[in-house]
Amino acid sequence: MNLQAATLDSEDVPTNLSANPEFQTVVASAVSRRGFLRTGTGLSAAMFLGLGGGLVGCATSGSQGGQPLIGFQAIPISTDDSIKIAPGYSAKVLAPWGTPLLDGAPKFKGDGSEDAATQAQQVGDNHDGIHFFALDGKNDEGLLVMNHEYCTVDEKTGAYVWLFGRKGGDVAKQWGRDHVHKSMNAHGVSVIHLKRNAKGAWDIVPGSVYNRRITAHSAMQMSGPAAGDALLKTRGDASGTRAQGTFNNCGNGFTPWGTYLTCEENFNNYFGTSAGEDRRNAAQKRYGLSPKGSLFQWEKHEARFDYVKEPNESHRFGWIVEIDPFNPGSIPQKRTALGRFKHENAAFALTKDGRPVIYMGDDQANDYIYKFVSNHKYVPGGDTSRLLDDGQLFVARFDAGAATGDFAGTGAWLLLDKQANPQLRADAQFANQAAVLVHARMAGDVVGATKMDRPEWVTVHPRTGEVYVTLTNNSGRKTVDDANPREKNVYGQIVRWREAGGDAAATTFEWDIFVLAGNPNVHTDRKDLRSGSSNITADNTFNSPDGLAFDRDGRLWIQTDGKYSNKGDYAGQGNNQMLCADPVTKEIRRFLVGPKECEVTGITFTPDHKTMFINIQHPGEEGDSHWPDGGNSIPRSATVVITKDDGGVIGS
Repeated sequence: MNLQAATLDSEDVPTNLSANPEFQTVVASAVSRRGFLRTGTGLSAAMFLGLGGGLVGCATSGSQGGQPLIGFQAIPISTDDSIKIAPGYSAKVLAPWGTPLLDGAPKFKGDGSEDAATQAQQVGDNHDGIHFFALDGKNDEGLLVMNHEYCTVDEKTGAYVWLFGRKGGDVAKQWGRDHVHKSMNAHGVSVIHLKRNAKGAWDIVPGSVYNRRITAHSAMQMSGPAAGDALLKTRGDASGTRAQGTFNNCGNGFTPWGTYLTCEENFNNYFGTSAGEDRRNAAQKRYGLSPKGSLFQWEKHEARFDYVKEPNESHRFGWIVEIDPFNPGSIPQKRTALGRFKHENAAFALTKDGRPVIYMGDDQANDYIYKFVSNHKYVPGGDTSRLLDDGQLFVARFDAGAATGDFAGTGAWLLLDKQANPQLRADAQFANQAAVLVHARMAGDVVGATKMDRPEWVTVHPRTGEVYVTLTNNSGRKTVDDANPREKNVYGQIVRWREAGGDAAATTFEWDIFVLAGNPNVHTDRKDLRSGSSNITADNTFNSPDGLAFDRDGRLWIQTDGKYSNKGDYAGQGNNQMLCADPVTKEIRRFLVGPKECEVTGITFTPDHKTMFINIQHPGEEGDSHWPDGGNSIPRSATVVITKDDGGVIGS
């Protein structure tokens, strides 16, 4: 989530005051040692993708079935209030905010006048992470599960921009309990049973037992090592095991056993106090809770969001939540073994001996990248209930030291375990392992993790196991020196790494930068790092990579959530967009451009990869959009269904 000018973007404000090294320091060393960013060479793509690295499986060759991996024609930028897509493709709108989902749900009125009870029956707001679970392996029927991250709020006035229609500014002056509850019901997750009709369009199956809304009111189970600990106990739940709700659900993940992983990101924006003064403790400051009133104002009518009245309630958010979409009566599980921070998404992998691994980013300037390694093997058809409850949590340290094969750097996974890590064992601020998990950021500070430029989506190459992560930007950097090659990292980059021995269980890795985003339209000297790496051109320039996913054939899909002013540093970059990259050749082509003031996010496919689903989030977040309904309508986030006109595989 990048809240732009309409709201305060707390992700850009570092809360990490530790002396840990910054990733740009590491990059600077790599630049001075190898000149790799300036030349755009770095590690050869063939070597990095495991051709001779001994990895399980084989690397993609930059082609598919003798054809180029990327088969579509690139498109130019757009600043229109519509979706633009590559020739030969079609994009259709599905399930915008307010779409009736549950039995008896009223149709969307078009003016935002629905109350809280109605919103609980409709598709939520600001669609984000998404996954298609096929029913019985079908390509034309399944469960589309999607996140609803937040509701756009004007930071200057405290008003919800569209949730209550065009007069949301007036609502802030007459704030009531139903307004807060409508906001709470617009958050969370939707499970939508879809089926393709005879004309090829997707319909929501009315009355389906699978259709479900999970909101900030829904019952949740705390599971794993921190469940029941004193840090999770509140007046409303003396057991410390029964949480209420999930919100600010950003990116997502999924498991091979058919569950959905929803990620709680900017939960800090929902906690404040009416005490009139800053009473936060050190941990609450490290996690960025509002010192006084919160952005979303929930604490005014729900006392549990007042951190003075209920100091442990915020500890029950910032987790990865596992949801079984095929069991509508199941209670979502907050998996505490995966650590508490501002989760962006969750990328699944398996170790060589078959244990689940989850890669995760903490989306804040100067925060960290993590991975969880289960202690148990995944056995298809076996018991999966504790696979994400019992394991080891690690945080990444990126080093610029010597590396084989002309790599850009090396790294290590640092174990966050109270007993096994001597630094944590000696640190009195962590009473037990539960404290390490609840305060994972602080544990990362202690062990010396590397500060990153807002780690967002992580994805794993389907054949080689290489891991890619978007570092969306860090515009707050104000000085230039040998340790920081760009005064402001306003464009971001994508970093990739290979685990030692090609095993996701490894504790060391080698890393490279796949692309340094930039703008050669503005910074024409290609020796200027602001122009980007050599695979950035005037034709494919973009800023702030965010969503990131591989398809089954190894195409890397890149989605952006950045500045859309199309001027200054961002001239010639247009609206936010989706691009496609070949990991071997490093070629990048623009595939789609979104409407005004939106973020392009979320990506999933039907099993045959002939239908792609993505989300358009917060169109018109500053008031200048009427997408998707057009005319004088208020804008609505929505899913977009993409197909190839000839019925082929997307991207081919």
